[in-house]
Amino acid sequence: MKTEKYTEVSTQDLRDRLAEMKKDYAQLKINHAISPLDSPAKITHARKAIARVMTELRMRELNNK
Repeated sequence: MKTEKYTEVSTQDLRDRLAEMKKDYAQLKINHAISPLDSPAKITHARKAIARVMTELRMRELNNK
């Protein structure tokens, strides 16, 4: 999802999506440790997507104070 789209999503949906993304990221790492992934770049993309969601949540937290 693009960064612009994260601003349109509710905070609770972002938190839910973040939890799901973290779970998927952990599963990717486990799968890669067992047998190499076809595209190891998926791990990098997943990590960056998690960082984008966390950044958006932090910005909302700071704006509400």
